[in-house]
Amino acid sequence: MLELRKIKKSYDNVTILDEISLNIPDGQIVSVLGPSGSGKTTLLNVILGITQLDGGQVIFDGNDVSSLPAEQREFNIVFQDYALFPNLNAYKNITYGLKNKPGISTEEEVKELIELLGLSDHLNKRIDQLSGGQKQRVALARTLVMKPKLLLLDEPLSALDGVIKESIKDRIKTIARKYNLTTVIVTHDPEEALTLSDQVLILNQGRISQYSTPKEIINHPSNNFVRNFILNQLEIKRNNIYSLFGECYA
Repeated sequence: MLELRKIKKSYDNVTILDEISLNIPDGQIVSVLGPSGSGKTTLLNVILGITQLDGGQVIFDGNDVSSLPAEQREFNIVFQDYALFPNLNAYKNITYGLKNKPGISTEEEVKELIELLGLSDHLNKRIDQLSGGQKQRVALARTLVMKPKLLLLDEPLSALDGVIKESIKDRIKTIARKYNLTTVIVTHDPEEALTLSDQVLILNQGRISQYSTPKEIINHPSNNFVRNFILNQLEIKRNNIYSLFGECYA
């Protein structure tokens, strides 16, 4: 379980995170949603360990990891721009981290992951020969072969659209279920958060506005900010949301 206890962070006397507390059970997918400046990325960086806390604790599996550097937390992140090595083909990108930790995943486990992500036909391609969706899957595979205890995704679908986006969403959900992998996703897109996640954390000005299931948020928004933020941004996508949570969305 990942537990955040009264997380606080400020920059130049401006509060970015104001006593954020929540629990994320093992294997759950949680999206962190909110407008620009709400503290989403800062919270992700605090969990990862690349941003120091001003107060509070990050607890993982009962251990306080607040003071541990990122490399000792065994959490991995997939960045928005994929951060792939252009001079290496897809397979060498996927297995790059295993050079330093060769025993962490067997050849069979790497093959299984490659097949799960539908990358078997693309392993010898250069990065510039891959589509956006293929690059995203390579980035996911490269992270997952290192067997992270926690998977962090920064706007993983922002550069994708249509069928490709839905395919990546399905693969993220499949991976989380198959490996019981706790997954935290930062996104600015309410539809993405509501259709991908077990729980959604909505931030506003560094505070939690609501932390609930997608259905609960749609049917019982906790305040006017949540109601307006969610419904206004989803207005053009009503049909999709109706089909998922429709009974109280009107």
